[in-house]
Amino acid sequence: MNVSLWILQALLAALFGLAGIMKATQPKDDLAEKLPWVADVSTMTVRFIGIVEVAAALGLILPAVTGIAPRLTPLAAMGLAVIMILASHTHARRRELPAIAFNVLLLILAVVVAWGRLSLYPI
Repeated sequence: MNVSLWILQALLAALFGLAGIMKATQPKDDLAEKLPWVADVSTMTVRFIGIVEVAAALGLILPAVTGIAPRLTPLAAMGLAVIMILASHTHARRRELPAIAFNVLLLILAVVVAWGRLSLYPI
């Protein structure tokens, strides 16, 4: 189970890290072509979401690997779960059902990591 948690952490970190870098660095017009919801929010909100996603991606891996404040790993996973709940709400408002399904999948994976690192295999 510990190996499975590491695989989930790496997968989530890669997904959110790449998505966060994209949101934090690309122009809003370019993002709006790929992510239609971007048109509904300010540029600063998109940048903030990107920065938070990158920070959470780092939080899934670095504390556990370095042994420095390892309790941050499940907290990062919980933070990603909250982001996915908020993202699902945004996509529901826009009636983007495939995006909601993807958000729910990522939410479940983040909750599994948080639960696993808090109770089953604490770091």
